[in-house]
Amino acid sequence: MTIRVVVADDQEIVRTGLSMILGAQPDIEVVGEAADGRRAVELARRLRPDVCLFDIRMPGLDGIEATRSLAGPAVADPLAVVVITTFDLDEYVYAALRAGARGFLLKNSGAALLSQAVHAAASGDALIAPSITARLLGAFARTGRATPSVHPVEALTYREEQVLATLALGRTNSEIADELRISLSTVKSHIASLMAKLGARNRVELAMWAYETDRVQPADRPPNRRTFG
Repeated sequence: MTIRVVVADDQEIVRTGLSMILGAQPDIEVVGEAADGRRAVELARRLRPDVCLFDIRMPGLDGIEATRSLAGPAVADPLAVVVITTFDLDEYVYAALRAGARGFLLKNSGAALLSQAVHAAASGDALIAPSITARLLGAFARTGRATPSVHPVEALTYREEQVLATLALGRTNSEIADELRISLSTVKSHIASLMAKLGARNRVELAMWAYETDRVQPADRPPNRRTFG
């Protein structure tokens, strides 16, 4: 299956480079390009790509607002959006995830990781760099709980607890499946159930809750490495 992608970045040389990298993949097709957020939203709504790759800093409508328009909590049929930026800033990560982004990627990550990010988003996975996740959770640990801990609407099952603890360490769905010896579809089903029970919108919120409720201990935290999970 060919993954259809819309790329949005206000710098032509960057936009062209991203499109060339993705277009070189045998199963990815760039179906549209935009130089600003408003055009990106228009293209995405018309073309309905499998993945949108949006820069954060764009004129007219920035990447965060463009993401919210296409993937936010109020969107009935959200698109998969990966936010890409030069700036490794916590406020950008927070804003992107709250807006509904399925991934957060730095522009210096390289061609291989860019391709992985698009494939992950297209398959329904949420891709967050463990280094970013670990840093944010470390900040929560130092300053206290970022948000009041919620109580699940229904008790978590033993398997859901296992999936949650493994997810909080930055594992991908495939890695969780291998580690727990269950199928990929079962992992996705458990993660969907966890999100419903906890009212979480993404994997980072699930990981935050796992840390806040002591389901993951400080010694278990992932190393600060530049790989994706």
